[in-house]
Amino acid sequence: MLTGSLVRVRYSRQRILPVYVATTDPASLELATRLLDAFRNREGTTRGELTDDLAATFGDRPGQFLQQGLIKLLEDRCEFAVVSGRPPESVREAAFRAAAAARAGGSFDRAAVLAQASGELDMTDGEIEASLFADLKSEQQLVKFDDTTPERLLQRYNVALAQAVLLRAVGVTIDIRREPPARLRRLFRLVKFHRLVCDVEALGPDAYRLKLDGPMSLFTATQKYGLQLALFLPAVLHCRDFTLTAELRWGPQRKPKTFMLTPADGLVPQQAEQGTYVPPELAMFAEQFRKKAVGWILHEESAVFPLGGSFWIPDFRLEHVESGRDVYLEVLGFWRRSSAEVHLRRLKEHARAPYILAVSEQLKIDDAELEGLPAEVVRFKSMPLPEEVVKRAEKLVISNQ
Repeated sequence: MLTGSLVRVRYSRQRILPVYVATTDPASLELATRLLDAFRNREGTTRGELTDDLAATFGDRPGQFLQQGLIKLLEDRCEFAVVSGRPPESVREAAFRAAAAARAGGSFDRAAVLAQASGELDMTDGEIEASLFADLKSEQQLVKFDDTTPERLLQRYNVALAQAVLLRAVGVTIDIRREPPARLRRLFRLVKFHRLVCDVEALGPDAYRLKLDGPMSLFTATQKYGLQLALFLPAVLHCRDFTLTAELRWGPQRKPKTFMLTPADGLVPQQAEQGTYVPPELAMFAEQFRKKAVGWILHEESAVFPLGGSFWIPDFRLEHVESGRDVYLEVLGFWRRSSAEVHLRRLKEHARAPYILAVSEQLKIDDAELEGLPAEVVRFKSMPLPEEVVKRAEKLVISNQ
């Protein structure tokens, strides 16, 4: 991810225009190639040594936005670790204890101090010196570099620019057109996976509008939420026909600006489109359900239901083995209170499939608000209990025979 100081944009009235790099530009490709070569085969190099080598080779003058941005993205592809025979804090403790004893004796000899510490820890003097401050950031060693190609690095840079702009969003509207059901399902599931506050509106038989809150509209967890919004962007880039419009608060004065993105901008997601996912706590629920629920099969691929101008994708489909009937499970966990209220109202008015609604206690939804729902309700603290879900599911199967 690019930091704010590395973001290059132009202005056109109220619009923010990221300065994307041409991924076929020979000069940019040459720079990307040279930078990649600087990171390759450098395992064992400390972070500080790598930084110094890059500055000596490429310079570190302010205004080198593309170069510094590419370096930041390459650093994100590095895995650094503390490499030491013993925990550095224990090595320092032994060395400082030896130094204190030497000073108390009226003399201080560095070699003698190291020799005493190495004898205590059964390490060589060289190992003592290498381990003393190995946990400093600059002394961490490169243990793995996730290599890529120059062209893909430039493509990643362009996506990172757009992601950095979205961190300043108040609200984001995404119009999706002519997408197959499988991709729509994955897109909407990823909205929930990234805990994004979202309303969905049908624009026609093959078009939908996603209205997402931006991080600048929230009072808490702004940085975390903004990161989740940025991580969601590649899923949108897999769509063949979309229009993304973001309302921004830009600069120190947070002036209103607009950012737009369409397939014509040519942004390329780095990873191939994959299957759907669920949040970690729901993954734990699924694991426990499969262990404990007898006579039921849990499917993490659900159906997509129209819901009064919106769209509803339950978290799970529970298949009753004996009857073959399905019961859907919807989990209200990380939701904004107002969005949960709207969703509950839509479920009351439009949901018809037999379903269970699992409600987190953190939402503080009382029983009166749940009255009138055509559903069985389960409350939970950290995750729904499989036993409770099975009990309600069996009740729905019997009542719908």
